[in-house]
Amino acid sequence: MVHCVEMNPPSDQDKIEWFLLTSLPVNDAKSAIDIVKWYLCRWQIEIFFKILKSGCTVEKLQFENLKATTNFIALYMIIAWRILYLTMLGRTYANMECHYFFEDDEWQALYVISTKKPPPLAPPKVNEMILMIAKLGGFLGRKSDGEPGPKVMWMGMQKMKDFTLAWKTFHSLPPKQTYV
Repeated sequence: MVHCVEMNPPSDQDKIEWFLLTSLPVNDAKSAIDIVKWYLCRWQIEIFFKILKSGCTVEKLQFENLKATTNFIALYMIIAWRILYLTMLGRTYANMECHYFFEDDEWQALYVISTKKPPPLAPPKVNEMILMIAKLGGFLGRKSDGEPGPKVMWMGMQKMKDFTLAWKTFHSLPPKQTYV
């Protein structure tokens, strides 16, 4: 068991106190701190499975065999990971250029849809992209709204995928011919 107590809580709140049960040996402070760090990851895992179940709706999948089911769950796990990754990325690496995480077609299509302007030469920052995606998913972006969550991200990313497909399609068509 690892006993955790918040040392300096805010003056208007009670201190946080946890008793974490583990099957791992806790022989020193370092191993106790490792247990606490692992426990802190639990919330991210909960969010990942919420995206997988509610956003990707994997529980509604109905296939005739286990192989098809596992293949689709594997695919949806990648999608859920990307949604969670981008949600957290916007909070921690907001000023990175978005082209590290988005294909050119993705960010350009989203930029044009969101701003009604041609895409800039330099890609926007990650946080700008996250906000554009979240707004497609219903995020209002008011000062009191905080950061976008996974639900508006998965809804926005579904729409972004459709806009990207349209963007690719329209850009693959031959130029309009003029008739004299």
